[in-house]
Amino acid sequence: MNIPLIIGIVVVVVVLLLAVLSIRGRNSSVVEDRLGRYADFQQLPRIEGEDRKVTKKEKESALSKRMNASLEKSSFGARYKTELARADLNLTIAEFAALHVITAIGLGFVCYFVLFTGQFVMAILGAAVGMFIPRFYVSFKKSQRLRKFEEQMPDLLSLWVNSLRSGYSTMQSLDAIARESGDPSGPEFKRVIMEVQIGLPQETALAHLLDRMPSEDLDLIITAVNIQREVGGNLAEILETIGHTIRERIKLKGEIRVLTAQGRITGYLISFLPIALGLFLNAVNPNYVGRLFSDRFCGWPMIALALIMIGLGTAIIQRIVDIEI
Repeated sequence: MNIPLIIGIVVVVVVLLLAVLSIRGRNSSVVEDRLGRYADFQQLPRIEGEDRKVTKKEKESALSKRMNASLEKSSFGARYKTELARADLNLTIAEFAALHVITAIGLGFVCYFVLFTGQFVMAILGAAVGMFIPRFYVSFKKSQRLRKFEEQMPDLLSLWVNSLRSGYSTMQSLDAIARESGDPSGPEFKRVIMEVQIGLPQETALAHLLDRMPSEDLDLIITAVNIQREVGGNLAEILETIGHTIRERIKLKGEIRVLTAQGRITGYLISFLPIALGLFLNAVNPNYVGRLFSDRFCGWPMIALALIMIGLGTAIIQRIVDIEI
């Protein structure tokens, strides 16, 4: 094994990691730290007393600012700026892009030097898988956070209705929800309160909340609040009716999730069992399975076809068990 090459690879990965750590959004304002990524901070008024002196570190963050500005103009940056906000991950677009490079290089080298020594094809496959690891993590965090938010929504609506019936205004009720609710409901409604306090209209602040939490139930609630604000009516009674509908929908979603659990687990097994079995056989008897990776005219097309068919099968099974309510 080439020791100098391994040392060079480790140095490259460490340098990339240090680059990611240095490309932090240190020059973001306090308003941006409070409100997240959705308000147009260039047009927001500054809060009195929060002006900060420009330090040497902030001057050095000009590179980070330029990189983020260039990446945000691309389709990748525009999309994952929204995804990172929904997952509540404190990462800039430049950091997220650098993570793709680091995980791809790291997993590719691990496959080449540790798991499948000297097999260049497995290194390429490992790098391809590593490229998607940050995206899978963001998607997992986003779905987990959204599901938790939807589970908290019935209790949230009960608190909102009780606050309105106690004589609170809409904003006072939202403030009570922000103080009494746990994560993620509490922090999200705190952002709404902060946005309104610095001058954004209530409709805009609620629209930002819906952008961060793309839920059909939340969309229904915000629509009801906006209509009541324009034409009037008993908001407490409206929210109580919506809360009953949301409880029934959550109950139905739970029943469907239980009924489709077997199908989802079967899909996972069918998808990952051939890959796991192939990796196991390659580790036990590399001379036997290694022919697939060494034969470019027969083995490589077979691997590509197998991966394509596994991907199609996984997508079809997920579409079958994904029942919309």
